[in-house]
Amino acid sequence: MTRPDPAPALQDPVRRDDRANQAARSVTALFGRRLFFLPGTHLGAVQWPSPAWRQDPKGALAGPWHYWWQAHYVDCLVDAGRRELDNGATPAARFNGPGHPSAGRLASRLVAGIRLRNAFTFVNNYYDDMAWLALATHRLDTLAGEARRRGRRRNARVRRSLTLQFEAACTGDLNGGAFWSKKRDFKNTPASAPIALHFARTGKPEKARALLDWLDATLFDPAQGLYLDGARLGPAGEVLVERAVYTYNQGPVLGALLEMGGEADLARAAVVVDAVDRLLTVPSPAGQPQAPSPANTADGGPSARVASGGSRVLRCEGSGDGGLFTGILCRYLALAATDSRLPAQTRATAARLVTETAGAFWSGKRTVQAGEGAGKHHGAIIFSQHAAKTAGETYPPGTVVELSTQLQAWMVLEAAATLPCIAGN
Repeated sequence: MTRPDPAPALQDPVRRDDRANQAARSVTALFGRRLFFLPGTHLGAVQWPSPAWRQDPKGALAGPWHYWWQAHYVDCLVDAGRRELDNGATPAARFNGPGHPSAGRLASRLVAGIRLRNAFTFVNNYYDDMAWLALATHRLDTLAGEARRRGRRRNARVRRSLTLQFEAACTGDLNGGAFWSKKRDFKNTPASAPIALHFARTGKPEKARALLDWLDATLFDPAQGLYLDGARLGPAGEVLVERAVYTYNQGPVLGALLEMGGEADLARAAVVVDAVDRLLTVPSPAGQPQAPSPANTADGGPSARVASGGSRVLRCEGSGDGGLFTGILCRYLALAATDSRLPAQTRATAARLVTETAGAFWSGKRTVQAGEGAGKHHGAIIFSQHAAKTAGETYPPGTVVELSTQLQAWMVLEAAATLPCIAGN
């Protein structure tokens, strides 16, 4: 009889590293390739299996362009690169073995590929897309500095170019906030929050504060404790709020609040974490091992719910762009889980959400079968679109797998790998 894996909160950190490495190897093997066969470039194919060269030469070479998926691919490679650095930054520490480039080197090639594929520029029509790339290249620059690698001048040029775009996006229309696109008719959380985080991380706290104040005044819903999608001007000049709530919007706001770090910021961050736990989770899949509560459960709160058998995982939002959403949220929940300025219960909740969602993705994975996808990647891992479902349900053999959903699972596993062995401690 096969014994279930230990509860996620009690797993050995080495095992978490190994799981993240396996995700990194699978995603880069299935989706990674050179751009137009050019040396020194890398890009993620939108889907796997990719169109066959002889059947669809244009699709095989290029295919649809999803700029912000590639930005999160950079971020995932930086996560892997950080683990390589922590493990000694030797060839043996590389996620794909000593015969392959380091994660940081591959991320640098990916940034080069993004520029070429995006018509020789990092600028595009969507400010949120550019914000994700700015955040990723800032982290890549930090990694390169610590590893004493080249490429930092290029990363700095990317940030300078994109920062000018963000400054143009932040206007007094609608009393503040950042426009979502160059149509300049909608301001929203998906653009304002990552731009605020970028400003906070790059020495512009006053600009970050203005965006956070606008988000709090315009798009924070106190009844839910969550941030709504966006706002636009109505025909009579009134502000019309789009009230949809998405998982990923909460993540970069949480990151910006933690980066700013004022008393009110940290209090709001705790509110968001609690609201995510209450409103953006679903029951864990049947048979998913449940973590023991890391905190006192006498108050009957979220930890008590876990201890009594009501384990839950973060909801996921399907395929396409939505396939990234929960991974983004987990990235910033992991920061909250390790931030000693937050209450212990908040940290424990954030850690539990990350580890249980990671455990669900891992338990629900499947391997590429012999003969699937031309048979070149037998044994690689496919992850589900939804943490609460198995990959066999959402991606049975023979179906097309989207890059966004695989990056999401990889992000969640990387987030879990950053947490201490005992969640909440």
